[in-house]
Amino acid sequence: MKLYLLVAVGLTFVSTSFSGTALSRRKRSIAITDNNQTTYIELLKGRDGRGGLPGLPGRDGLSGSKGDTGLVGKTGDQGPPGPVSGGVVYTRWGKRTCPSISGTSMLYSGIAGGTHHTHGGGGGNYLCMPEDPEYILPSRSGVQGHAYVHGGVYGDPIQGDQLHKIPCAVCEVSTRVMKLMIPAKATCPSSWTLEYRGYIMTMYTMYGKLVGDGRGTFECVDEDQESLPGSETPDDFIFGLTHVEAGCGTLPCPPYNSTKELNCVICTK
Repeated sequence: MKLYLLVAVGLTFVSTSFSGTALSRRKRSIAITDNNQTTYIELLKGRDGRGGLPGLPGRDGLSGSKGDTGLVGKTGDQGPPGPVSGGVVYTRWGKRTCPSISGTSMLYSGIAGGTHHTHGGGGGNYLCMPEDPEYILPSRSGVQGHAYVHGGVYGDPIQGDQLHKIPCAVCEVSTRVMKLMIPAKATCPSSWTLEYRGYIMTMYTMYGKLVGDGRGTFECVDEDQESLPGSETPDDFIFGLTHVEAGCGTLPCPPYNSTKELNCVICTK
């Protein structure tokens, strides 16, 4: 059997043929025996494969074990405020418009309404009656006269006109969700928005005595009180809103004062 050996010497290849079965290694040489003669061929180190073509990609290795949990990262910056849901609605007594404040708009304007001061029944609260009433639901004849809502007037006001009807406006605040009326204050707490300030007013106490149980609610009427033009009621003025002072004794005086009209504020947040 003949074997052919290519030996690289530098960049030159030498071809050698031989026969025989003896092939051994002695350090960095190859011993070749042919016809009882042994030839030693020294193995020279060839060039490295840096200039060769890249080999094929190897097979994927095994999945490694799960690493340790990393450290907790720093707290990120606070994001922008989200949209505000909800909103509040309040009545501005003594004005036909709502305050010019961001987020506040008017739903409707009207006239203050309530129960006649000589009637024992009826509601004890005041209503802001719209200027354009609607009658859509069915009605019946012969069942009227049991209760009425009447228009109210100022009684000895500081700003408005005596015995003139009281305007009102219903206001919506879409960017805030809470509303607060504070009696005997002219400012709102910090972080709250002042909608308007004014005077505490209610039904004149003498009217309640006429029927024994006639009472009205306390309302915050705007400091710049307006009157509906041409609405003077000189005779029977139905019910009147008048200023309120502190009753000394059960309320400490000072700081309260029975000779000064109580202030109030409407605040939102």
